[in-house]
This record gives sequence, C-alpha cells and structure tokens, in this order.
Amino acid sequence: MTIQNPSHILIVDDDLNHLKTLQTIVRSWGYQVSTADDGVKAVDTVKERPFALILMDVRMAQMSGIEALKQIKQYNPAIPILIMTAYSSVDSAVEALKSGAYDYLTKPLDFEVLKISLARALEHSGLKAENATLKSKMSADYELENIIGRSRPMKELVDMMSMVAPSEATVLITGESGTGKELIAKSIHHNSQRKDRALVVVNCAALTETLLESELFGHEKGAFTGADKRREGRFKQADKGTIFLDEIGETSAAMQAKLLRVIQEREIQRVGGEETLSVDVRILAATNRNLEEDVKNGKFREDLFYRLNVVTLRIPPLRERQDDTPLLAQHFLEKYAKKNHKQVKGFSPLAMDMLLKYAWPGNVRELENVIERAVILLPDEHITEKELPVTITSSYAEKSEWVAPPPPVAANRPLEEVEKEAILATLDDSGGNKSETARRLGINRKTLHKKLKDYGID
Repeated sequence: MTIQNPSHILIVDDDLNHLKTLQTIVRSWGYQVSTADDGVKAVDTVKERPFALILMDVRMAQMSGIEALKQIKQYNPAIPILIMTAYSSVDSAVEALKSGAYDYLTKPLDFEVLKISLARALEHSGLKAENATLKSKMSADYELENIIGRSRPMKELVDMMSMVAPSEATVLITGESGTGKELIAKSIHHNSQRKDRALVVVNCAALTETLLESELFGHEKGAFTGADKRREGRFKQADKGTIFLDEIGETSAAMQAKLLRVIQEREIQRVGGEETLSVDVRILAATNRNLEEDVKNGKFREDLFYRLNVVTLRIPPLRERQDDTPLLAQHFLEKYAKKNHKQVKGFSPLAMDMLLKYAWPGNVRELENVIERAVILLPDEHITEKELPVTITSSYAEKSEWVAPPPPVAANRPLEEVEKEAILATLDDSGGNKSETARRLGINRKTLHKKLKDYGID
C-alpha cells in the first residue's frame, strides 16, 4: 500500500526491539514514522512538531503511557492516540479510553488489525478536522456550476448530474483512472437531499475480501482474531446518508452477492452476527472496468450490474475534452502556486501547446501532477517547456514532424489578409478556444472578438 501525502505517526515504546519492528512495518504501509522510547520524550516531541496519530505503549519506565496520554491531550486534544497493552492489563486500557485514547490494541499485536486501526483512526481524525471547514468548502468545490469543464462532453455530464443528484437513484460512475470519479460522487452527494448526512467512501480494491466485509458490514466481538469488541461497518455509518463504493469491479463473487442483498433488502449483518440491521443508504459506485464485458465473461454478477446501473454517468477522458485542458491547467497552476508561495503568471505559448496536444493517458490526475511539478521547478513567472516532463516534450516533437503546417507566406500580400489567416490558423490550432487563441496571438480577448467581427469570422 502506498499512501499519497503520507500521515506522520509517532510510535512510543521503551522495548527497543518492538519499537524498531513497529517502525519498519508501519513505514512499509506508506506512513511517515518517528519514534520515542519513553513517555517524557513523547510529550516533548509532540510539542515540537505535529503528528497525525500516536501509537503508544502503556507500561514504560520514566512515564507511563497513561500519564503521557493525559499530558498530550492537554496540549493537543484533537490528536488520536492508540494505546498498546498486554492482555493482563485491560484495566489500563479502560483507563486510557476514559483519558481520551481513541482505541486500544492488545499485545502481541495482530498487524492486520493494527493496519485497519491506524487507517480508521486517521480517517476519523481527518473527518473531524474536515468537518470544521467542509460545509463552506464544499459549497464552492462541489457545486455543479463549479465543476471545471466547458467542453460539450462535460456540459452533458453536468446536465445529467443536475437531474440525478436530487433523486434517490443508485448511480454507477464509469471512467478511466484519473478522470475524477470520486469528485463526481462527492458532487452528487453535495447536491442531493442527503447532503447534511454522511458521505462514506470505501475503496473496494484496497482491502482483502475478509477485511472488506468487516469494513462494510462491521463485526461482532470475537468474530475473528483481534476482534476484541463490536464495530459498526461503513454501511451503518452511512445510514440516512450516502456510501460511495469505489473500484466496485474489483470485488469477489462472494462480496458481490452480499452487496446485491444489501441493495435489494436494505439490510446488513455484522460479520459473526445473526442480527439483521436495516440501513437507509444511497449507493454510488464507480469503476474503471467495462462491467458489461465482465458480465459476459462471468467476472461480475449480471443481477448486481443491473441493480447498480440504474443511472450511469460516464466521465470522458481528458483526450476527449481537450478544450478543458487550459482551464484545468490554470486551475492547478493557481492551486499549487498558492500552496508553494510562488508568483506564477501563466504558461508560455509553446508549453500550453504541448499540454493541448498531449494524449494524457493518466487523465486529469496526470495533468495535476505535471502542473504541480512544473510549479515546484519553476525559476521564473511563466511555465515553459523546460518545466514539463520528457514524456510530454518528446511526444510533441514526434507529432510536430508530421502535423505542423507550413508557415504562411506573407510577402506581397495585404496585411489584413495575412492577419485574418493567422487568426483562423491559430483559432483552428487551439481547438476553437478563443481565450487561448488571444493569448497565443499576444492580444486580449476583447481585441480578438473585434477582429473576428471585422473579418466576418463566426
């Protein structure tokens, strides 16, 4: 598992061998890790720099985990702390929970349980932090009119979303990797009748079948090794709200059968339990696979496909909406210029031409990464071809050998005729994008409109 923008975790244990083992394992999961070998150092370290989570032992020589927990909570009550304790020290675990610990784990640790606990605690902590700003942020980020894209495919997508979002329909979102399926799901939820309730996101491809079942439906105490208490699943967390099942095409046949039952009956059962629980959940699902082909090949249940496929929203790849590339590029430029405290004015004509003619196999996500990299490497105020990756510049060079039109001959011709031809050629080369045409010609949009009108160009 590789984590983008890895969370920084502090591990505290005076058993140095155990501490080193935990550090190695947690790092292998993609997290950034720091360590402390006693409670005193843990308290001092937390005051020096921020951490996303603390994993701390109870029994330590200089200062116990309970005392360190109390002091850390006084300094930073928001940080989640997971306590490690031996089976014989359950009373200490109870005391830790009363003192503000997020959860406790019993030694010897089950590393699969630890992995899930870390992810759950970080997600819970992130949700709490996000909730403080989410409503105001979402009103800007997830309003349909603010979805970036003015091309025909995107306008058609947004029009469809405006009709689907207020309904209770199950929605299947399809599209290649990197097209923004999660953004579309969040926008649908934000514009639905359930927007004041939870939106719970589950990546079905990130967990094994057993862990995914526990994650979705919850489990009873003792259902499996390490299940030391009952847990509610994601469907229960999403009750009265929305659940987004990302990469649903990666689920097993057995999990598909269980999901079908939930959709049909609106009921779940915890792993290891017999009680049937009703849930009122709107389901959004996404996949980059061709589920119709998977149905034909026996890789996906036909009945589940039709249950999910009440409304299908296909997100076009970036190569099918090239008119949106300058808008997206400018959006990411402003985002990362602000993030990196840089003054960036825009793109050179050649750099933008390269972005427009690239095929973008990684879609919007790839474009975002390219712009972030360019902003970081930028020594000046305009992004040029020098800041773009070799994959883009070499692709442009290969295409230019056969698509570049011969330069127009200007000698002995009226100036107006040459200017009109230059405007038409640039307008055609930029895909009809007038803002980009004006920028390439070195004039403002108002001047371009005047010249188009003067030359009778529609």
